[in-house]
Amino acid sequence: MLQSLQIHNFTLIDHLEIDLRPGFSVITGETGAGKSILLGALSLVLGKRAETALLRDSSKKCIIEAVFDVVKYPALKVFFLENDIDYTDHCILRRELLPSGKSRAFVNDSPVTLEVLSKVSSFLIDIHSQHQTLDIFNAQYQLGVIDGLAGHMGLLEEYKNIFLNYRQAINELEILENNHAQALKQLDYNAFLLEEIEAFSWKEGILEDLEHQQLQLENASDISDYLSRSVQLLTTENTGIVDQLQFLNQHIQKLSGFGGNYSDLVSRLKAIQIELLDFSEELQSNAIESTQEDPQLLEEVNLKLQKIYDLFRKHQVDSVVDLMKIRSDLKIKVDHVVSGEDNIKLQKEKVSNLKDELLTKAYKIRSNRQKAIPDFIIKLTDKLRLLEMPKAVFKVHLEEIDDFSPSGMDLISFMFSANSGQDFGSLKKVASGGELSRIMMGIKAILSTHVSLPTIIFDEIDTGVSGEVATKIAEIMKEMGRDIQLISITHLPQVAAKGDNHLMVFKSDDGLKTETQLTLLDKEQRVVAIAEMLGGKALSDSAIAHAKQLLA
Repeated sequence: MLQSLQIHNFTLIDHLEIDLRPGFSVITGETGAGKSILLGALSLVLGKRAETALLRDSSKKCIIEAVFDVVKYPALKVFFLENDIDYTDHCILRRELLPSGKSRAFVNDSPVTLEVLSKVSSFLIDIHSQHQTLDIFNAQYQLGVIDGLAGHMGLLEEYKNIFLNYRQAINELEILENNHAQALKQLDYNAFLLEEIEAFSWKEGILEDLEHQQLQLENASDISDYLSRSVQLLTTENTGIVDQLQFLNQHIQKLSGFGGNYSDLVSRLKAIQIELLDFSEELQSNAIESTQEDPQLLEEVNLKLQKIYDLFRKHQVDSVVDLMKIRSDLKIKVDHVVSGEDNIKLQKEKVSNLKDELLTKAYKIRSNRQKAIPDFIIKLTDKLRLLEMPKAVFKVHLEEIDDFSPSGMDLISFMFSANSGQDFGSLKKVASGGELSRIMMGIKAILSTHVSLPTIIFDEIDTGVSGEVATKIAEIMKEMGRDIQLISITHLPQVAAKGDNHLMVFKSDDGLKTETQLTLLDKEQRVVAIAEMLGGKALSDSAIAHAKQLLA
C-alpha cells in the first residue's frame, strides 16, 4: 500500500506531505483546486516523462517521493534481485527533476532507469480514470482476470518457467541443426583434407631428418671424395700425417734428456697423437659408412619433402607443429558431424519432454479457467445490476489454440450486451465509456477478494453518475476498501461519505503566491465538506442534515 507521498517544488506545490492509510480513502476538492496536480506528481514518481515547466521555482530541483509497504508483493523480491536493487519491506520511489531539464530516478536509493521505475510501480499502484479503460480490451488482462479468480497463480508461474525453458531449448535445437547443416556441407572437403594429412607417417623431427637425408644423398659423391682424400693424408705410409707425427715424437723424446723444460713438449705432443689417432679412426669409419649415391632413394626423399611443403602451402603454415594443429581442428570438425547428430537427438528429446510438461500444465490451466468463468460471469452480472445495468449480459469466449504462449494455450475475449435483444459484441465495439468504467469497477471489486491487488486510485470514474448509481458505486468502493487500499478522487457526496478517510485539496492565496495544499478532515470538517458538495458554499440546514445522514 501507498504509505506516504512527499512533493517539493512541483507546479503549485511548494512542499506537501501526505500520509495515507489502509482501506478506502477519498480525495475531494473544488474544480481547479489541484487534484490533477497530485496525480501528475504521483505519475512522475511512477515513471512518467517529465519537463522543466513543471518546476515551481525553476532554479531549484523538484523532488517527489513515494513510500510503499510491499510485504504482500513477494514477486518484487525476484524483480529487485534481477535488477540489483536492495529489497526491504518498504519500497521508496524517488524522482528528481533538475533545473537543467534532466531527471533522475531511484528505487530504495539505487539509481534506476525510467523503464525499471515503471516496472516497479506496476506492482504497486494502478491509477484508473474514466478515460483509462484500455486494459480491459487487452486479451492478456482479460486472461489475468480469469486466472485471478481461478486461483492458480502458482501453476501459472510453473508453466511460465517451463515455457521459457522450452523456448530456450527450441532455440538451442535450431542452433545445433544449423551448425550441423553447415558441418555437413563441409564434411567431404574436411574429410579429404584430414585424410591427405593423415596419409603421411608423421613422427617427431621428420622434416629435419628428411632434409638432412636429402643433403647427404645430393652430395654423396663429394662427401665420399673428401673423406677418402682426408684418410689418405692421414694414413699414407711414411708421408702421412700419422707417421710424420710419430717421427716428430721420436725427436721430441730425445730433447727431453736435455732439461726439464722439454718434458712439457713431450706431454703435449703425446696428447696430440692420441687425439689425431682417434680422429683418423673415426674418419676412416665415416669413409667406410659414407652415403652411397642412390638416385631412387633421393627421389623418394624429395617426394616426401615435396608433399610436406605442399601441405604447408595449402594450409598456409610453415612448421609441422602448425600443420598438426590443422589436423587436430579438421578431426574435430569431422567428428563433430557424428557427435552433432547425437546432440541433436538428445536436444529433440529435451524439447519433447518440455513440451509434454507444458501440455499437461496448459490443459490444467484451461480446465481451471473453464471452471472459473461461470462464477465470474455471475459475480460480474450481480455487480453490474448493483450499478444500474440490469439488462447487461456478459459472456467469456475461451478459444483453444494449438501453440504455446506465455500464458497457456488459450485465447480469450469478453463479449457484452448492454440491453435486451442487443447482439453480443466485443467490449471495445459495444460498450460506452460509462459502461466500461462500471464494468472495470465491477471486475476490480471481484478481483480484490481473490488476489492481492496493488493500491488502486480511481480518478473521477464516477463522473456523470448520480442518484442510486452513485450510492451503489460508493458501496462497492467501500467493500473493496476492506481488502485493498483504494483511493478515489470524486465529486460525489455519496462516495465521499463512504470513505474511511477523507482528504481535501484546496488552494491558498496570500496575495503573493497561490499554493495547492491538502488536509485530512476530521468528523466535523467532513460534514461541512460533504454539505458543500451537496448544496454549495452557502450551507443550508438541509444540506448539513443530509451530509450527516450520508456519513451515518
